Amino acid sequence: MLLLGLTGSIATGKSTVSEILASPPYSLPVVDADKVARQVVEPGTSGYKRIVSHFGPSTPDLLLPASADNGGEHGHNGKGRPLNRPALGRAVFGAGKEKERKVLNSIVHPAVRREMYKQMLYAYLHGNWAVVLDVPLLFESGWEPLCGTIMVVAVRDPKVQMQRLRARDEHLTEEDAENRVAAQWDVRDKAERCMRRGEKAGVVVWNDGGKEELRREVDRVMAVVKQNHPQWWAWAMLLCPPLAAMSGTWSYVRSWWIKRQWEREKQQEKARL
Repeated sequence: MLLLGLTGSIATGKSTVSEILASPPYSLPVVDADKVARQVVEPGTSGYKRIVSHFGPSTPDLLLPASADNGGEHGHNGKGRPLNRPALGRAVFGAGKEKERKVLNSIVHPAVRREMYKQMLYAYLHGNWAVVLDVPLLFESGWEPLCGTIMVVAVRDPKVQMQRLRARDEHLTEEDAENRVAAQWDVRDKAERCMRRGEKAGVVVWNDGGKEELRREVDRVMAVVKQNHPQWWAWAMLLCPPLAAMSGTWSYVRSWWIKRQWEREKQQEKARL
């Protein structure tokens, strides 16, 4: 089964592409890292209990106030009231709070990975030829080597990205929008890094036009992906687990090596500046 890593940057159209891939004619299962991150800290989960246990004593407003919407004092199904995310954010972000942030990450990140692995295994056992790993920070978070193919949703013109962001979030000033875009990797750098993997392992969806153009671009890119990863190969790996293990190992090693070469080149470029 192909692990198709999907990433991009703010306001480039990644979520729209994810919806296209989840719908006919592709109908691919999507493992959404952002959704999983919310699921693993819902009331009743072990992640929720650990967060409440650690941060509750120092953060009085850690849980949302009881209301009819969140199930009252004991929450829906008696599992507790939902987390007050702004309050949790104040508890872990800011000067001198690095230790608390590490604690939160040590709770959330392993839980997210375990749940994503479960969903990937479920897709594999159900005979899907591919599963989409929707990870906004795919390169930054270390998921890159696990993906047989990476798809980056990008725009060639930075102005297009700015216009879409401000149209989507009307409350943002031009400076706010610029700061949000600047806080992430330049999406054109992500596209370049993706293409370095070669056509079989890296594809770019250029999204400078409208929705119809985007759909045609997704169709074009997916034709390349399916040609390099046919359905019969997915079935062969499902029926022969040792073949799947060897294929996955080779893909991981190759991706890791390309990643390492890229990072070395970037370090050399910085050293020359």
